Amino acid sequence: MNEEELLKRSAAERDRIFSCYDRGRENGAEIDPWEDPAYEVYHTTDRYGFIHDKRLPQKMDQNEIKSHHVEMERVKKWEKMTKQWESPATKEKLRRRIYKGIPDRFRGQVWVLLLGITKLKSEQAGKYEEMLALARQWSTEIRQIDADVARQYRDHINYRERYSLKQRSMFYVLAAYSMYNMEVGYCQGMSVLAGLLLLYMDEEEAFWGLSVLLTDKKYSMHGFYVDGFPKLNRYIEHHDKIMGKFLPKLKRKLDKCGCDSILYALKWFFVVFQERTPVSLGLRIWDIFLLDGDRVLPAIAYTVMKMHKRQLMTMESLDEFCNYLQIKLEKDFGYDDDTVINTVERSMDELKRAKLDYPGPPQPHELPRQPFGTFKEPTFTSKVGRRADEFSEAQQLMRESVVQRRQTVVIEEENRENSATPTELAAMGNNCVGNNSLGGESPSAVLANDRDCETHTTDISTTTTTTITATTNTTTATTTTTTTTSTTTTTITNNVDNTNGKDIVCDSSRIDSNINVILIYNTRL
Repeated sequence: MNEEELLKRSAAERDRIFSCYDRGRENGAEIDPWEDPAYEVYHTTDRYGFIHDKRLPQKMDQNEIKSHHVEMERVKKWEKMTKQWESPATKEKLRRRIYKGIPDRFRGQVWVLLLGITKLKSEQAGKYEEMLALARQWSTEIRQIDADVARQYRDHINYRERYSLKQRSMFYVLAAYSMYNMEVGYCQGMSVLAGLLLLYMDEEEAFWGLSVLLTDKKYSMHGFYVDGFPKLNRYIEHHDKIMGKFLPKLKRKLDKCGCDSILYALKWFFVVFQERTPVSLGLRIWDIFLLDGDRVLPAIAYTVMKMHKRQLMTMESLDEFCNYLQIKLEKDFGYDDDTVINTVERSMDELKRAKLDYPGPPQPHELPRQPFGTFKEPTFTSKVGRRADEFSEAQQLMRESVVQRRQTVVIEEENRENSATPTELAAMGNNCVGNNSLGGESPSAVLANDRDCETHTTDISTTTTTTITATTNTTTATTTTTTTTSTTTTTITNNVDNTNGKDIVCDSSRIDSNINVILIYNTRL
């Protein structure tokens, strides 16, 4: 195809996708059977709207009864607070009451107030509609947004049907934002934020809520999603410092088993613990995140590891660690929500005393550099979905950081073995023997349980590749390094191949002796 034909094909695809969302579920809508999961709704939907694959208990347990009773007692207090939001009395009590939990019926109203959305909507009247109109004509992210909307929150009653009202709203919000913040465009993970906000807000409120989360210095999520993921890398390294100081034995065991912290903590930071904790706890975490901002994230990550240290220390393989931290805790965290949030508060104090409570304010390269809401015509390569052949500078830095972190682990392990006594060496040998030869799911199967993951598994005995994808509008490249100890690969991929629609690929094979650590940044401009 020549350039003109490629541009026409790209525009036609964008128009087709938009028309599907505009038409919704009316007669004539083309919906594949797999896009409408056959969930049984009766008796299987919890109070938050999430559908479960087994019938819920007919009776609430004692913790649920107590929690519901306490929440009902707080409703009147919250009703008064929301009506007197700017009063000194409200400001004095706000933090304490948010940490105790916002009643669900007031959650949307309080989130709007905490994010300052009402004022922003008034100041930027008409901007959302303008950005959505531009997206219809110019957005290069539509195909990926469509793919992610189709699978986001599929276990929620408002999102389970293809082209439902909430699915349509999520698509429009993300499409409009891809034009409003063209530096980021769209990145996987943003669909989680938009979908969560839309459970409690209308479409335009969710758009401005997403904007605040990415651009306000209190949250600075722009740095998580921009090219190279600089803030993600900084928070992962800070988490490693905390683990090294407060949970050194657990960290050494994770390192020995090749469980790099980015394997389990990526989604903690990327989407603020959504889809890694039970729904009720995830909402409580979001309550305090919207109040205190990104400085709560290290304490929450530390709390998760601290509260589950005993269980994690009994594990002997990468499979077990991934399964526990990525899947099991979402289904059953093991502690009630109040206990977890109280522990988070204590963890914040503990980290503060050690001067490890906050990784610091956002770095200049983590902050937006381009004006918002200003249109700039995409390049030809962006329009047709062509990928570049080289790393960007930001991706080079991220790649080098991941490689350096793994090499540091290898060196530390070698030094420890060289200085160890025979008894200690024997003990080391018993840890994580046969990382991936134990029973249970392979790392690929574990990671594939993500709601947005495709799996391709090979059976090569000498390599392991774990690919974690997050989409932004950047570039592609591949590099390979080889280590001689049992380490695992973490691959972060910026974006997808626009020619085949593939996105998150979790590829793993059985470990023998050496492991090739392959870092793939697979993106398009």
